[in-house]
Amino acid sequence: MGGRGGGSGGERVLVLPGEEIPGQGQGPGLKPGFGVYRSREDGKLYASVMGLVSPRPPFMRVIPLSGRYIPQRDDLVVGVIQAVGPTYWLLDIRAPHFTPLHMTGTPWQMEYGETGEYLRPGETVLVRVEGIDEARRIGVSMNGPGLGKLEGGYVSEVSPTKVPRVIGKSGSMISMIQQGTGARLVVGQNGRIWIEGTDEQIRKVREVLHLIDREGQRVGLTDRVKALLDAQAGRPPRSEDDRDRRDRRDHRDRRGGRGDEGDREERDDREEGREAEDAPSTTGDDHDGSPPRPPKGEVLGPSFIEEGQEFEEESQHG
Repeated sequence: MGGRGGGSGGERVLVLPGEEIPGQGQGPGLKPGFGVYRSREDGKLYASVMGLVSPRPPFMRVIPLSGRYIPQRDDLVVGVIQAVGPTYWLLDIRAPHFTPLHMTGTPWQMEYGETGEYLRPGETVLVRVEGIDEARRIGVSMNGPGLGKLEGGYVSEVSPTKVPRVIGKSGSMISMIQQGTGARLVVGQNGRIWIEGTDEQIRKVREVLHLIDREGQRVGLTDRVKALLDAQAGRPPRSEDDRDRRDRRDHRDRRGGRGDEGDREERDDREEGREAEDAPSTTGDDHDGSPPRPPKGEVLGPSFIEEGQEFEEESQHG
């Protein structure tokens, strides 16, 4: 009972909040995971969010199609200064409430009341979530490699659940975007993305991010992003013959045992984000005591990676 999109043949199933998880979701073998709860009345599993059913033994999960950012410890997030106090700044990190950044959580030495000389409302920073207390109050810090003020640039946003798709497998998607547009990106786990480049480069990145945000849960995202980047650069679209040759080459390479190389393009779209948990927290320059500089590429963090990567795993069966 319940569910949309079928429940057999590997098809993805869409459920709504309060809807019973269909098919394989029932039974004592699976425990409720993210987006799922077990009813005390009938012992069955139900969805707590709208999303795609994703059994991951021993857990059953529902991967949300959209949603607010839920902070987790050690997340790297892009925040915007909203207000300045004598010893702190209030940041918007897309959490339910503004988050204070205390002056002791910065690399600067300052006196009481001097906070406004360092950061002003509207400016952008990269910070780390240090902790969340029982009242869900969030503590952040700007101390650490790669953290600090993000000078200039443009801030764009995607759904936090689409962050793994923006990053891609081992950073493949964000590398393709940066190489294709010439811009530099810093991606926060809160779905906020800082873009540095010319007006034209920023426009191109925004188009790509809009595509990912709109179609990130669909199969074939990598090919659609490549096609958009080609169109932006004035390159002709790849023909069906080109795709057929690539498919034949991939099949031949897999049979010849060269799987990691031969079928990389085919697998990238299905596996984007799967290795994100193993990636370093930041990529950027080493620091020798000089003021922090933003990373020259993606910024990763644990929150939403595990859940978001399952869009790719589910996409194999779509």
